[in-house]
Amino acid sequence: MTPRGWALLTLAGLTVALLVTAALFIPWHRPPAPRADQLAALRDLPAEQVAKGREFRAALRPGSYAALAVGLLIAVALGLTPLGSRLVELVGRPFGGHWIAQAVLGGLAVVLVADLLTLPFAAWRQSVLTRYGLSTNGWNGWAVDLLKSYAVSAVIGAVALFGFYTVIRLAPRWWWAFGAAGAALLVVLLSFVLPVLVEPVFNKFTPMEQGALRTELMSMAARDGVPVRDVLVADASRRTRAVNAYVSGLGPTRRVVVYDTLLSEATPAEVTAVVAHELGHAKDSDVTVGTLTGALGAAAAVVALYLLGSWGLLLRLAGVDSVAHPRAFPLLIALVTVAGLVTTPVQALLSRRVEARADAHALALTGDPVAFESMQRRLGSVNLGDPDPPRWEYLYSASHPSTVERMAAARAYARETAR
Repeated sequence: MTPRGWALLTLAGLTVALLVTAALFIPWHRPPAPRADQLAALRDLPAEQVAKGREFRAALRPGSYAALAVGLLIAVALGLTPLGSRLVELVGRPFGGHWIAQAVLGGLAVVLVADLLTLPFAAWRQSVLTRYGLSTNGWNGWAVDLLKSYAVSAVIGAVALFGFYTVIRLAPRWWWAFGAAGAALLVVLLSFVLPVLVEPVFNKFTPMEQGALRTELMSMAARDGVPVRDVLVADASRRTRAVNAYVSGLGPTRRVVVYDTLLSEATPAEVTAVVAHELGHAKDSDVTVGTLTGALGAAAAVVALYLLGSWGLLLRLAGVDSVAHPRAFPLLIALVTVAGLVTTPVQALLSRRVEARADAHALALTGDPVAFESMQRRLGSVNLGDPDPPRWEYLYSASHPSTVERMAAARAYARETAR
């Protein structure tokens, strides 16, 4: 069998593995709360809160979708015309056109051009956040965070680009197989190292101070059978008023993190409800499953790029002879960008299902639907969320159930346990 034949077989196998993983580990059986309950919850929310949340989201929407559109146009312009290949060649010219210079510096230049051309939309977002009082770090802090983000991305990108094109040179016929394995390994590695190496670049993390709340949280984790070494507090207040919590990492790097804004805004019972939700993610190994699906998806993407890269029309449009050449990197970026936009609704659906399961876990663990609903009200109020967003936007990109869905789920749980 030819390498292309093996690649087709591998892609089919990876696709089946992704489907099986989704079928086994994503909770498809839990339907959303009845729409009537959601509308009842919406009516119970203060009209001013609902109006302000919708106004804020409406202010963000033009810049957000314009950034998506412009990002797509830039990717297509660089990847499906000779512009991108010429840029890579130009950047590598001072270094004699060496393949490392083209691969690493040229690849980073392509990404930087896209970032700079969409920078006005990021500034737009910051201006909206500032106007509505969610941003607290000012323009200087925003610029510093942006530069940090560029630096971290550049380091990770340089390593990935050098490794990818080194593999291509060492195994020109079978690079797709080694590249797929390397991409999957990188996803797993980042799941381990991001919490301990990258997250501290943006926030300071300290153990939650001793007291009744910490004791209750650690006791709840032990009761839940979830090993948690500590609950960390992030100094999010230096850049935002938003409240949040999350779980990240694998094995020894797994941690539950709460924003300091959450501790200052919410009651102890509401904080407990949020942490119970995060324990649900740990209990059901959601980070592990997410890492697995990410690794399989990354591997499948490399194989698919190899197969698409042999399409003569695409190569002619990009002005390159082979997808394996560094000058073809803009073409790969264009294909990945299009694929990302197309698969966004699927990723959002999977995320909503997982988040709904974590909500159910929090309700069962705490047995306190009142605190859970109160927390959803507070999240929506402080974070200026639209409690019942437009259906098209919800289906396309919402990673969590809506506020009214979560409130209705709490009420349904209360009814069931009262029987």
